[in-house]
Amino acid sequence: MSNILILGANGQIARLAEKQLLAETPHHLTLFLRNASRISASDANRETIVDGSADDVDQLKKAALGQDIVYANLAGNNIEDQAKAVVTALDATGIKRLIWISTLGIYDEVPGKFGEWNNATLQGYLQRYAAAAKVLEDSDLDYTLIRPAWLTNNDVIDYETTQKGEPFKGTEVSRKSIAAFVVKLINDPTQEIKHSVGVNQPNTDGDKPAFY
Repeated sequence: MSNILILGANGQIARLAEKQLLAETPHHLTLFLRNASRISASDANRETIVDGSADDVDQLKKAALGQDIVYANLAGNNIEDQAKAVVTALDATGIKRLIWISTLGIYDEVPGKFGEWNNATLQGYLQRYAAAAKVLEDSDLDYTLIRPAWLTNNDVIDYETTQKGEPFKGTEVSRKSIAAFVVKLINDPTQEIKHSVGVNQPNTDGDKPAFY
């Protein structure tokens, strides 16, 4: 049994990962989010809810005490500041393992027409997320960066991965697949250490996601 801190616990992927972790593992979950009244514990014996901001180092340090793994499902225009705060807090508390959701395109790794569309559609978003990723890559944490394709709510777990430096594959992937990949890393935290992993559903190549 491990203690898992989930940052941004009200996010859609985070809620799916929470559900899978409760169903399939004995882990204890600390759910960290702004306005904690938005959620309630599914299992009061195995979940603790903490109200806090992911750019507040002191709040993060308090929540991180006693944790084994941190999974960050964060977003926002201040994502780089959140990354800096998370690294500072984990360094201060001695926690090494971090799983971080990013996005495709932060290394200009998406090829062809889809890459052009992705860059044009995301624009400044990519720069912010690339800056946050660099904060983690420059740290001494045992991080895994996850770069999902465009997300769907399809009820399927079907994914393949690529590594930093390889061309990104596919155009879309289900949130359920990303949650399953997160749970896989939580259950075996020795996997993908200091890797930046692209995740897509096989056979979804195209000029843009099918739902656009």
